[in-house]
Amino acid sequence: MAPADLPPPQPFAGDPPPDGQDDIQSLIALMARLPGLGPRSARRIVLQLVRRRSQQLAQLAQLMDRVARTSRECLICGNITDRDACAICTDPARATGEICVVQDVADLWALERGRAFKGRYHVLGGTLSALDEVGPDDLRIPLLLSRIDDERITEVILALSATVDGQTTAHYIADALAPSGVVVTGLAQGVPIGGELDYLDDGTITAALRARRTF
Repeated sequence: MAPADLPPPQPFAGDPPPDGQDDIQSLIALMARLPGLGPRSARRIVLQLVRRRSQQLAQLAQLMDRVARTSRECLICGNITDRDACAICTDPARATGEICVVQDVADLWALERGRAFKGRYHVLGGTLSALDEVGPDDLRIPLLLSRIDDERITEVILALSATVDGQTTAHYIADALAPSGVVVTGLAQGVPIGGELDYLDDGTITAALRARRTF
């Protein structure tokens, strides 16, 4: 997956005018636009990096450059990796016959944090949405169906958000999998209506995964 080009950083209150903005202020402005950060946090991070530029900043810059050049989607599951197949898909111990279907990579990483799931994953890349004109062929649903026989899958766990689009997608996949005879389950207790996996704590995700129900 080629990294997307970022638009130029936008100034925020307290920054000098763009004409007088140096590289450090530009870095702060760019960092402030990252999820979970704001101007104050961005300033602290950049200050820490600059103070230890010979150790942390140089190493971070090299690693970010390498990730920008090598990161891509796993050809099997859609996870982010630096090779054709990610470590989860190539790990023989993960060939349990179970596939956990998630909306995006953030959800996959959220489930991995809890270490409760020992099988493999499939990232859809979104959810069905009539409003946004997103259909099955716009997602990685056809590839999921092809994996059922190829990997001798016995159970598909639909770990999709408890939103309207998420549940619509889950029902579509369950119907599409019905002829295969594979067991289709979904997350159970602990996931609130409208909740997204990436924002849930590890204990809640683990409880919902272990108490999954037949879909």
